[in-house]
Amino acid sequence: MRIFIDDSGDAGFKIEKGATRFFVIALVIFDDDLEAEKTALEIKKLRRELGFPDEYEFKFQKCRRAVRERFLNAVKPCAFRIRSIVVDKKLIYSEELKNDKSSFYSYVIKMVLKHNQGKIKDAKVRIDGSGDRVFRKKFLGYIQRELNPKGENIVKDCKLLDSKGNVLVQFADMTAGSIRRSYDADKTDREVYKKIIKKHIEDEWLFR
Repeated sequence: MRIFIDDSGDAGFKIEKGATRFFVIALVIFDDDLEAEKTALEIKKLRRELGFPDEYEFKFQKCRRAVRERFLNAVKPCAFRIRSIVVDKKLIYSEELKNDKSSFYSYVIKMVLKHNQGKIKDAKVRIDGSGDRVFRKKFLGYIQRELNPKGENIVKDCKLLDSKGNVLVQFADMTAGSIRRSYDADKTDREVYKKIIKKHIEDEWLFR
């Protein structure tokens, strides 16, 4: 099992000053390595069809609507599952989570992986990650410690990757962006993207 994770929104809580109200973590799950490879090839094929250079990175926030739709329709026939957590930050009262972005980010990822209804086991997890070496080391240790207690092996290994070099992490970004856009009431395209991949969505958890 291979899982690619990315987020949409930001970890800030000053919504009145421009922080996003909703924060989304999306998991794109492949139960077979071959299916992951086939999906990656479809994304690379689309990149060439669109005339983009090989180093082009698909990012939901930077793509035009037409590119978003082409991307999601290209991966739609592939075999994958989507699990996500949607956090309405107006409903979060923990001072630690509100004041420490790293703690908030780590906690939300832990929650979506841990509460999986038995659908995730011995997974190789790849997460879009940046930041200093201390944070990276603390985050990876936290995930392993929190998710594998007493032999409960949800995560086999976890690595932070640069999304620029991995089209499946980019896929997770496009998925997270599609789900979060559906919560943006003022956007005219809010219902467009999630509808394309709806059949793949196994769980969309509105965290309270």
